[in-house]
Order: sequence, then structure tokens, then C-alpha cells
Amino acid sequence: MEELIASIVEDLAIELSGDVGYSESVLTARARNAYREVKIARHYPSSYTEEMIENDMQQFYAVIRDVTLYDYNMIGKDFQTNHSENGVTRGFKSRDSLFDVTPFAHF
Repeated sequence: MEELIASIVEDLAIELSGDVGYSESVLTARARNAYREVKIARHYPSSYTEEMIENDMQQFYAVIRDVTLYDYNMIGKDFQTNHSENGVTRGFKSRDSLFDVTPFAHF
């Protein structure tokens, strides 16, 4: 988990480091949360070991990265549904649309 999160934080730090208020520790916390949410969404069977889960989670790098970036950019905009200022109106993609994660089927 930590290796994947570190890689995501490293990549996003390049994009975000120039932003006012940039915080690597907050970015890391958002990445950990995104990782956990994707892991939960996968519904791993109890027969999966942590190593198997770690290997499988690698394929969700882009999803975890996107959710991390989304959550980081939403800081201070909690639950905002509409915003208009100085002629600029912003709308945001639904966070749920980022979760292109297929859960395991249990029989």
C-alpha cells in the first residue's frame, strides 16, 4: 500500500507543488483514503491474502490517483453544489463517476 501511495503522491506533487497552500501531508492522507475506498469497492474475497490484494490494487493506480486529486482539489469546497464568482461558474464531475472499479462476485 505504502509504495503505491508514495508513487501517487510523488506524481501529484509535481502537478500541485506550485499551488498556493500545497501540503504533501494532506495529499498523502487523501491518497490513503482513496486507496482504502477502492479496496473496499473491490470486495475482495476472504481467500485473498494481503499480497494478492496489493498486486491487484496496482491496476487501479489511475483510479486512486484521480480520486486523490479530486478530493485534494475539493478541500474547502465540501458539499458545494454551485459556485459563481466574477463571471466564472464552476461545475464538478461527480466523484462517484471516478470509481471505475468492478467488485468481485461472490457465490
